[in-house]
Amino acid sequence: MIAYTLLILLVAGERLAEVALSRRHLAWARRRGGVEYGRRHYPGFVAVQVLLLAGAPLEAWLLHRPFIPALGWPMLTAAVLAQGLRWWCIGSLRERWNTRVVTVPGLPLVDRGPYRFLRHPNYVAVIAEGVALPLVHTAWLTASVFTVANLGMLAVRLRVENAALDQASPAGAVSGPR
Repeated sequence: MIAYTLLILLVAGERLAEVALSRRHLAWARRRGGVEYGRRHYPGFVAVQVLLLAGAPLEAWLLHRPFIPALGWPMLTAAVLAQGLRWWCIGSLRERWNTRVVTVPGLPLVDRGPYRFLRHPNYVAVIAEGVALPLVHTAWLTASVFTVANLGMLAVRLRVENAALDQASPAGAVSGPR
């Protein structure tokens, strides 16, 4: 159980690093005339992530969820792969990545990395991690609640992001975890 708590703390630390990077990238975008879309949904998006990172270890500790190797190891692998996909997205978007939806006038859409294959690959990582991370230690309630809440938030986020892409000029580009 201690190892699982450490895993969650590592992921939480990674999220804090993402927030710091996002702030730098948002400032970069704003200096270039970047326009933010969908500000109102952002706090809900953050709350759902906090639910995941707080709920999983609390459920594991309070409800005495066991580590079941046949489930835990594949889920840990999936969570690590999801992190890899997330950082591939961040690396592909470079300065244009942030946790908000921002268009920067005059920049072409990113078509490298996972964006060659999917319009919103980061959300594949978010969904996979949201299921896998709690299930590493059989926190199935957290995985279920997070998945439902996250799908609701992603539905809003995708509408906002797709509208931003549609409003951007053909030479425009969206930054953010597409």
